[in-house]
Amino acid sequence: MQKNYNVSFEELNLHRPLLNALADLEYVEPTPIQAEAFSVIMSGRDVIGIAQTGTGKTFAYLLPLLRQMKYSEQRAPRVLILVPTRELVKQLVEDVESLTTYMNVRVLGTYGGTNINTQKEQVYAGTDILVSTPGRLLDLALTKVLRLNKVKKFVVDEFDEMLKLGFRPQLLRVMDLLPERKQSLLFSATFSPEVKDIMDTQFIDPHTIEIAPHGTPLEQIDQSGYHIPNFYTKANLLIRLLEEDKDMSKVLVFVNIKRNADLLQQALEEHFEEGFGVIHSNKSQNYRFRAVENFDQGINRVLIATDILARGLDLQEITHVVNFEMPDKAENYIHRIGRTGRADKKGIAISFITEAEMPWQMRIEAMMKMLIEIKPLPEDLEISQELLESEKPTALGDKDYLPEPTALKESKGAYHERGTKRQKVNLGGPTKRNPKKTKPVNRGALRKKKRKRK
Repeated sequence: MQKNYNVSFEELNLHRPLLNALADLEYVEPTPIQAEAFSVIMSGRDVIGIAQTGTGKTFAYLLPLLRQMKYSEQRAPRVLILVPTRELVKQLVEDVESLTTYMNVRVLGTYGGTNINTQKEQVYAGTDILVSTPGRLLDLALTKVLRLNKVKKFVVDEFDEMLKLGFRPQLLRVMDLLPERKQSLLFSATFSPEVKDIMDTQFIDPHTIEIAPHGTPLEQIDQSGYHIPNFYTKANLLIRLLEEDKDMSKVLVFVNIKRNADLLQQALEEHFEEGFGVIHSNKSQNYRFRAVENFDQGINRVLIATDILARGLDLQEITHVVNFEMPDKAENYIHRIGRTGRADKKGIAISFITEAEMPWQMRIEAMMKMLIEIKPLPEDLEISQELLESEKPTALGDKDYLPEPTALKESKGAYHERGTKRQKVNLGGPTKRNPKKTKPVNRGALRKKKRKRK
């Protein structure tokens, strides 16, 4: 039975400071997950939220938590929110600040790669809401500057991405440091066995909310693709599309690995005068923040990103998502294309698919239960003959990679005859080697002879 989510923010029992902030942000009505999660979280019950990117899950837990927030001067945080990346820390802090314009709430973000002493001072000064990556949180907790015994609300956001980044041990360690009596909220894009394990061991009778399950395509997104032979031909096609289609005004391009993101940026900047942003973990923190800001403000037309770095960023008005490289996991495709077509607007998702990526395309189509429309390549598109190392045939793909049989016959193998200098010959003991040398004297026998003579 389809639930009725046709409610307003006023009907969610939000107080005036939050309603004023939402009005400033031009938010008209809550999304389905915001409408369903609000009363459950307000009740104090543990919650497991399964929702894909673009469903509004961040505000789904922030609104009820802020609704219950009261003024306090204590230093230790009352709300702890864990996210997997620095970009998400920054984004979430900005979200809290935008919602608390008319409230007296302190929020602090901490993450690795920056001076921990500065963050120690900020933590010591006190905060109501602490947003952090797991590693830096443990660093601060071990210094005893950060006390977690006052945490009443604990949130884990983008849980599936935390697992991909290897944060499971740190996450479990953080949970051990938290007080037993607290409300726990976990949000993930997928209901994986790991989510089930955390739910069974760390949560108390959690309520599960699942909105727009992964695998359900967004109806307002036009999906199409091209079958393309290699990386540089993909670059030629992207350049062609950017030149001809002026509606591609805010384009998010996904690649799978950092090196290819840099190669694509270089190819685009060689052809266009404008700049192109790129974000991946090898870029400095300031560079990444600046690239996202320039893209969000429309200074850069294109942002090239890897999946993990782009996950959770609140990027508005994206006209096109380009899967320059297809994801090997079908649910990541849904996360990617979900960046466009928001707020009841039409979106466009374009995929560039090599022969090696076709099995991934088939898995995505099977999950969505629909086909991606494959369009013909432009007739005059330049087909590049240049290949990346990963695209070149491997030695195992060649038929003549084994030595010739004659070479094997002539080989002496591991058990060949040693050279004359290294050959070992049994020469016997010392007496055999030196026949003229007398045997060593047996002193015990000499003593016995002396006794007999006496």
